[in-house]
Amino acid sequence: MNILDEIVAHKVLEIEAAKKATPLGALMPHVKARRDFRGFMRALEAPGIRIISEIKRRSPSKGDIDANLNPEKVARAYEHGGAAALSVLTDAEFFGGCLDDMMAARNVVEIPVLRKEFIIDDYQVYESVAAGADAILLIARILDDIQLTRLFGLALDMGLDVLLEVHNAKDLERARQTGARLIGINNRDLSTFQTDLSVAMELSQYVDGNAGIIPVALSGITCVDDVEINLAVGIRRFLVGESLVRAKDPSLLIQQMCAAQRSP
Repeated sequence: MNILDEIVAHKVLEIEAAKKATPLGALMPHVKARRDFRGFMRALEAPGIRIISEIKRRSPSKGDIDANLNPEKVARAYEHGGAAALSVLTDAEFFGGCLDDMMAARNVVEIPVLRKEFIIDDYQVYESVAAGADAILLIARILDDIQLTRLFGLALDMGLDVLLEVHNAKDLERARQTGARLIGINNRDLSTFQTDLSVAMELSQYVDGNAGIIPVALSGITCVDDVEINLAVGIRRFLVGESLVRAKDPSLLIQQMCAAQRSP
């Protein structure tokens, strides 16, 4: 199996364990009580460069990035720097995250929070709502058409916004069929974890902005230069993770990225 297959196979086991530990019935009172959605989509629709700043402890390709990361401290720094939203990795086995990281981060900021997870089951959507997520990531590559349509619709019904991740033209066409407006174009091939910045720049040219679709460049955005070359092809929303976690001053790096100018 490739890395993505391993992650999904392990996720199936995790979900079954979670359902036994906290049955859906126990989540539903929290789901039904949610009224405090912060508007992830609205935050990305605003003018200018919009940065989704990610809290990420480690990855299968890079190992530990910051295993002792303090989610509250990092979240405050990101918000102070002008981040439009947070993304929090909640996968434990491969990325060292958890829902507690997401909840802790959200509690100390006012910007919306994306749960970045390998979501393959309805239970995870309800779980995300109950834990306080404002949006979830859905990865086209790990879902068949029926799953993708069902999970997308369920998330919207529950009040969540959805960032739908694609990596190639086939993924993009499937994403269009759902009616998704936020399309995250992943520069990283999740089978190999190799990154190529040209992926988002090339694929974004097939995204119809006149239809209200918003492309977001995911993965591999490390510096102001990376932002500037993407601005040149019309991308102005970015999810930035590792470079911010490693930065000595993440607030300053976000400010610099938000002030980037289109590369000639």
